Amino acid sequence: METYVVTGIGTEVGKTVVSAVLCEALKADYWKPVQAGDLHALDSDFVRSHTSETNVIPANVLLNHAMSPHEAARLDGVELTEEQFDLPRFSKTTIIEGAGGVMVPLNDDGLCYIDLFQLWELPVYVVTRHYLGSINHTLLTLNALMMREIPIAGLIVNGDRNEASERIYHSHFPDLSITTIPEINEFSTESIQQAARLWIEQQA
Repeated sequence: METYVVTGIGTEVGKTVVSAVLCEALKADYWKPVQAGDLHALDSDFVRSHTSETNVIPANVLLNHAMSPHEAARLDGVELTEEQFDLPRFSKTTIIEGAGGVMVPLNDDGLCYIDLFQLWELPVYVVTRHYLGSINHTLLTLNALMMREIPIAGLIVNGDRNEASERIYHSHFPDLSITTIPEINEFSTESIQQAARLWIEQQA
């Protein structure tokens, strides 16, 4: 039984979609510890609706405002601490989705997602997509994980491959596993399953 963390190089790179694809590919459960904003349409609802066998573990914290968790928590009168994020007892392979990138703050005392990743000692999948500046954001994320000695499960490209970017990633991280998930235009269980099959084929 394996448990993986999914993080991104920033916001809007497709972490939830990739999490759903990994849940389908690995027949895994799903946990997002903190949801900030969009409480009418939770990321966990998306994963539940578009996978075939995934059990969703409820979030530890639901915050009302769509902003950085540290400020959303302050506005809600909630204090986020490391002790709140002990790993549940998972019964099977589980995908844990973070929020934003590795340095997203959880409180005003310096606690960030990367601190939880280090505490959990779990391999991390980094989600990237190609845009101007994405090489910088991707390398910063990978280096931050490496400096903390957090295992990197792989880099997952959401969308088309870019060989020029991948050459740079491999020049810094020669053993880095790079896989892709095609950009999905219409979300359904079937489209997530198709993406999962394509991702599995890349593991061979």
